[in-house]
Amino acid sequence: MPIAKLLRLSGRWIRVALEIALFSALLLATRCANYRDVFVEGKIYFVDADSYSRMTRARLVLEHPGLVVRQHTFENYPDGISPHTTAPLDYLIALLAAGLRPFTAEPLDLAGAIISPLLALGAGWFLWWWSRRMRWPGRFALLLLYAWSAILVHGTALGRPDQQSLLIAALLVALAGEIRLQEKPTREWAIASGLSWGLALWVSLYEPLILLLGLIALLALTARAHLTVPARRSGWWALLGVLFLAALVERRLPAWPGANPFFANWAGTIGELRPLGLTNPAWLHWCGGLLLVSPFFLFMAVRRRLLPWTFAVLLALSFLLTLGQARWGYFFALLFLFTLPAQLMIVRPGLRAVAALLVTLFPLLLFWDRSSWPNEETLARRAAERGAMVEWRAVASSLGGAEPGAILAPWWLAPATAYWSGQPVVAGSSHESLPGIVASARFFLSTSPDEASQILRQHGVRWVMTDDSDRVAVNSAAILGVSVPADALCRTLDHSPRQVPLFLKIVGRSGPCTLYEVRDLPEKSVPLGRRGVDRSPSGF
Repeated sequence: MPIAKLLRLSGRWIRVALEIALFSALLLATRCANYRDVFVEGKIYFVDADSYSRMTRARLVLEHPGLVVRQHTFENYPDGISPHTTAPLDYLIALLAAGLRPFTAEPLDLAGAIISPLLALGAGWFLWWWSRRMRWPGRFALLLLYAWSAILVHGTALGRPDQQSLLIAALLVALAGEIRLQEKPTREWAIASGLSWGLALWVSLYEPLILLLGLIALLALTARAHLTVPARRSGWWALLGVLFLAALVERRLPAWPGANPFFANWAGTIGELRPLGLTNPAWLHWCGGLLLVSPFFLFMAVRRRLLPWTFAVLLALSFLLTLGQARWGYFFALLFLFTLPAQLMIVRPGLRAVAALLVTLFPLLLFWDRSSWPNEETLARRAAERGAMVEWRAVASSLGGAEPGAILAPWWLAPATAYWSGQPVVAGSSHESLPGIVASARFFLSTSPDEASQILRQHGVRWVMTDDSDRVAVNSAAILGVSVPADALCRTLDHSPRQVPLFLKIVGRSGPCTLYEVRDLPEKSVPLGRRGVDRSPSGF
């Protein structure tokens, strides 16, 4: 081979390697920006309550290979729940944990912490490869938006083993395949798209189902041939094959979430389920400044056939759905991602394209500047939250060697309590656990020992763990839709341990966490405050 040609090839591969390395570094830097909240005092903590439920499932799978977790007996005790979560992410975490065993003493926790960034990295490499094959002039804007979009980072963040990370990866491949299929149908892309849609539907029958049905309806109305070409049929068979496998494995359907009368109150406490206003700056943190003029650019891109019009309509649909529920923001940002190169092609060439790129990236840079260097108040709040979780973990872990018995704890801390203690909990964090969530809220707001003892008896509670009473009271009142009673039990548990009902014995206190043991539940209790026994905290 001539030396000149060899040098050209070497230079090209060096540029490719540098491009991948820089993109990977940017992607992982944003996903791992919260490492101080995840790795604390040599232990691993997860960023939300649902993550601990997922990790309990993964632990069961790791301990019992081949198990499919169709019932959660560890939450909403004693009834348990039939969860909406499915097996694929459980097994990804368990397989990664098995591979990490030679390298760490806590392989399961480490696997749970890094699984989402790894999924984001794998999807990002695919996006890099796919965008090179598409030869779009705006591909670097697409890659930067994927690396920096606040909502996509949140969905794939360190310490967040949530199904959204797997959904984002699966739908990214599925949508990339759809763009190729609408340009030129091929069997390979049809199968890749079908498998990805099938995996997304296996993970969740909510957002992927709506997006897929919307896409099929749009194509059926205006371009039915795209659905029936021979190359496309392989994709449909691949999709059906994955769904058939999912049905064999899961053997259940998720329950409709709105049946519980307290569902609306619970949903109001979940950030992802709240509406997102038009003036919320989060839109710019998700998609960049170009979003402000995107309607015009999208219209021009579709008119010039730079973008399949079905993607513009799906983007509009996901935008409307995000207005109603912020959780749709993951998929709105993903769809916007694929439209960005076509939008930037409208303003080519020269300085206009550079200016449009800067407008796109500027809000993202501002967001990461504030996130990377928060003010002292934010730093103090995060440090306090980390300290509180460390103390809560110490108390919950102390129950791991105790005789089996249910724990009643504030619902947002219940999944972590179950994971660290190995004991079942009354509440949970999902809508399926609403009966237990409501029961725990009623217990903490109760003003009658009779009501409190009845709740403990019905749920077989042996231990009660309580957090800062103000937080417990406000969140419990939000679930029940009532005002906080002045003599709510949670305040007594927190501030006056000597005045609690006789069937609760304080075991100790660590920071805001207080642990009580349930004993000798009476048929009828005496009123609060009538005590003759000094039971001061003994500590841990």
